[in-house]
Amino acid sequence: MASWSEFAADEPRLADGIRLLMQQYGPGFGYLATVRADGGPRVHPVSPVITDDGLYCFVIDSPKRRDLERDGRYALHSFPPEESDDEAYVAGRARPVTDDATVTRLALAARAAPHADWRLFEFTVDVAMLARREQSVAGPSELASRPAVQVWLDPAAATPQATRPLPARSGRHHRRAA
Repeated sequence: MASWSEFAADEPRLADGIRLLMQQYGPGFGYLATVRADGGPRVHPVSPVITDDGLYCFVIDSPKRRDLERDGRYALHSFPPEESDDEAYVAGRARPVTDDATVTRLALAARAAPHADWRLFEFTVDVAMLARREQSVAGPSELASRPAVQVWLDPAAATPQATRPLPARSGRHHRRAA
C-alpha cells in the first residue's frame, strides 16, 4: 500500500491529473465508496484533502465512517467536470490518523469545522486511474470515442496470484485454443 506521496513520486503527471480533477471546484470533491457490514457498497460525496504528504479525508460520524473503521477498503472517484467526461479514480485502504500535529495542521488548512465529530483518515493508493476524453464539436459518434486511460498499480502490492493470467473460460461463447 503506497502513500499518496509515494504514488506521486512514481507517477507525478498521473498524480497531478488526478489532483486537478479532485480539486477542480476548489476544495476537493468526489464520491467515496466504502464496504458496508453486509459486504455491499456504500457511496457518499466527500471532500478529499490532497497534500504533498498524502491523500486524506475528514469523515463525520456516519455510516461511511463506521465502514472505514471496520473495513478500510475504499474507492474514491472524482466529480464529473462540466465541460468533459474526464474522470479520476483511486482505491486502497483508509487508516485513521492519530498524530495530533498532522490532524491539527490539516484541519486548519482544510478549514474543518472545529466542533464537529469528525475523524481524519489517510487513504493509501493501491490503484489510480485517470481517463481523459478529447473534446469534440464534430458529431455524436466522435463523442463516443475511447478515452485515453492511464492506470497505476502499486508495484509493492503485486502478488504472484494477482499477476498470474486468468484461466481460459470454456462454454458456449469461449473456446480454448488447441
